[in-house]
Amino acid sequence: MIRYDALDALPVRSALPALTDALETGGTAVLVAPPGTGKTTLVPLVLAGLVGGGPARRVVVAEPRRIAARAAARRMAWLLGEKPGESVGFTVRGERVVGRHTRVEVVTTGVLLQRLQRDQELAGVDAVVLDECHERHLDADTVAAFLWDVRQALRPELRLVAASATTDAQGWARLLGGAPVVEAAGIAHPVEVVWAAPARPVRPPHGMRVDPALLAHVASVVRRALSEREGDVLCFLPGVGEIARVAGGLGDLGEVDVLQVHGRAPAAVQDAVLAPGARRRVVLATSVAESSLTVPGVRVVVDAGLAREPRVDHARGLSGLTTVRASRAAGRQRAGRAGREAPGVVYRCWTEAEDVRLPAFPAPEIKVADLTAFALQAACWGDPDASGLALLDPPPGGAMAAARDVLSAVGAVDAAGRPTEVGARLARLGVHPRLGRALLDTAGDGAPVVALLSEEVPREYGDDLAGALRRARRGGDAYAARWAAEVRRLRAVASEPSRAPAPRPRPGESARGGPLTGDDELAGTVAALAFPERVARFDGGSYLMASGTRAEVADGSALRGAPWIVVAVADRPAGKGHARVRLGAAVREDVARAAAGALLAEADEVHWSDGEVVARRVARLGAVELAVQPLERADPALVRAALLEGLRQEGFGLLRWSQDARALRQRLAFLRAHLGEPWPDVSDEALHARVEEWLEPELSRARRRADLARIDAGQALARLLPWASGDAARLDELAPERITVPSGSRIRIDYGDPERPVLAVKLQEMFGLRRTPAVAGVPLLVHLLSPAGRPAAVTADLASFWAGGYKGVRAELRGRYPKHPWPENPATAEPTRHTNARLRR
Repeated sequence: MIRYDALDALPVRSALPALTDALETGGTAVLVAPPGTGKTTLVPLVLAGLVGGGPARRVVVAEPRRIAARAAARRMAWLLGEKPGESVGFTVRGERVVGRHTRVEVVTTGVLLQRLQRDQELAGVDAVVLDECHERHLDADTVAAFLWDVRQALRPELRLVAASATTDAQGWARLLGGAPVVEAAGIAHPVEVVWAAPARPVRPPHGMRVDPALLAHVASVVRRALSEREGDVLCFLPGVGEIARVAGGLGDLGEVDVLQVHGRAPAAVQDAVLAPGARRRVVLATSVAESSLTVPGVRVVVDAGLAREPRVDHARGLSGLTTVRASRAAGRQRAGRAGREAPGVVYRCWTEAEDVRLPAFPAPEIKVADLTAFALQAACWGDPDASGLALLDPPPGGAMAAARDVLSAVGAVDAAGRPTEVGARLARLGVHPRLGRALLDTAGDGAPVVALLSEEVPREYGDDLAGALRRARRGGDAYAARWAAEVRRLRAVASEPSRAPAPRPRPGESARGGPLTGDDELAGTVAALAFPERVARFDGGSYLMASGTRAEVADGSALRGAPWIVVAVADRPAGKGHARVRLGAAVREDVARAAAGALLAEADEVHWSDGEVVARRVARLGAVELAVQPLERADPALVRAALLEGLRQEGFGLLRWSQDARALRQRLAFLRAHLGEPWPDVSDEALHARVEEWLEPELSRARRRADLARIDAGQALARLLPWASGDAARLDELAPERITVPSGSRIRIDYGDPERPVLAVKLQEMFGLRRTPAVAGVPLLVHLLSPAGRPAAVTADLASFWAGGYKGVRAELRGRYPKHPWPENPATAEPTRHTNARLRR
């Protein structure tokens, strides 16, 4: 019996006329309805004609999560007075509850994506509702783009509804060809905000890590909320591990039930959460409870302020979930859960000042996630670069290029980016293409390991993939039950016959050899086939992956000490350059070599290391050195390149620089600074750029550091003089090494500062010279020295010095050096190198 009282109470009913008019007129609409208004449950029933008296239609509702898909189907079936599988059913990965008379089918976006690849027309489907599209999951964005293509090219009569509580309504309207936006008013109860930040600072989240001090604080806030407020408490946490830790921190709450809801929760727990409880409840939930699910009885929300989002570390070749601060939009969604049925309160575990600095919306997955699976779906859809897809945000070019590299490596696409037969099979498997290829390579034997790697493994299973596999086989928890169902599904899809001849084996396919025996061999082989660039050898206290990234395993890990491992899941701890292995498997060296066969190479390596040329022959597996032997006769070109690298690292001081050579470089730098061309630039950068012009053939004959030290830098540098123009002959005229001063002495000019060369000369030797000497039109900076050779004065204008500054110098020095001449008028005095006694003789 249809529960009309419950249906009539849903606020979205007021928006149904506008919605049906929009669909009748243009076939598309954007529905914006606050949480709790019934958009997920009433709208599909009306579109299908199950309530309201409309024509009978078949409607597919796409939800971002399995738990939401099951809950929505059960709720709609309850409203109709039926059980799931009758008029309303659901399909999620590994579970299908649909009957012959089902008219509303709730599916996950991933399931709908697979269905579209098999049947682009969606034969028999009259309308599709994309629920919670504001969450911007990659599968949901992809499904929306594919459905728009279907409507444009094949099924113009297909009705599309994008539904959300809070979304970029105008953006979705543009995406759906100018679709009308229909808004439904909700019953908004006031929600009080209590700022409940920790008393002491906590460390920010990094990778998958959340500061235990924050989780202890969240548990204390839940206790506070229970004592201060009435009703059930809904507490938002980022993941399953954090939920378990807070549950442990709550201990025994007496007459209060503590429930944990997340994607891995057993169906019985999910049902208990979604039904009114006989006793007061604390519901610890991930973001699955932000939307789609209505938890009755909730009057209080405690928000830890964290969320899990996918991220890719391109520098280390790692991808996975990471903990981030939740957006303000997510905070509003979570707070709204407290006001669905009556006035409520939200305890936010951060400060009001922090709140304004939070991101406005969560990052769209297409901007931050691994795009390998998306790129394969786009290729199989006929748009390899996704340029023709109707997407709110285009995929980043770098991420798409990285995705295509992976697809090419696993044989999923050809050189033009078109899907191969292997690629088409991988797209139908419903797992990441890397895992799919490992599944096919092992002819389905690897299904147990692929099932483990397809979603987050419980932390209590440990970081040893083989150990986690044994734990899952033992069963006894909800994860193990779901894992077993996924293993059966994967074995079934892997056994489907290919429609084409067997694909060409990829490098590493021989890693399987024969039937896989034992969990350790199975785990290591499958992981290595899926992640060949992450096979790693123990080296210097950590593991060096073939990709070049270093990784560490935790103290006490079963992996510690294994000569070779393969890293399946990793993150990077705060403040550390190495990755941390969260899930990996020990692997034999022969399996590692075979799996990563494309990275296996032997080459002569000649480079500059620790101040010398090192020549050796190296066998490598990517960045991992397998074998090294000295190279007696290295390629001269490689040796020359290594010597150049040494000169770049340590400078041209490796050459032999006589005093004349250094002076030549300084003179040329001076002429370059003041006259420019044709005088050469002799800076380190310029000399490196022209090394072939001035350092050959000496460099080509050198083999080691000692050979560089024998190269006369001055003789080599002279090759850069402008001989062709004839200006080289004017070097001594324009920038002489020495200059004759009035005493007759030839004094060396110091060109160390190219802007102003220095002439250091005894003061008495400059008597009688009124004009400051110059080179290339640049006056010298004259350092006038005492008879003992110590600086007495500095001037760039001798005439002014004789007229003024000299008097002070004369008064200071004549008593100290009485044997030397100190005439009153030095501008007319005779210059001398001698004392008065010598002058009298």
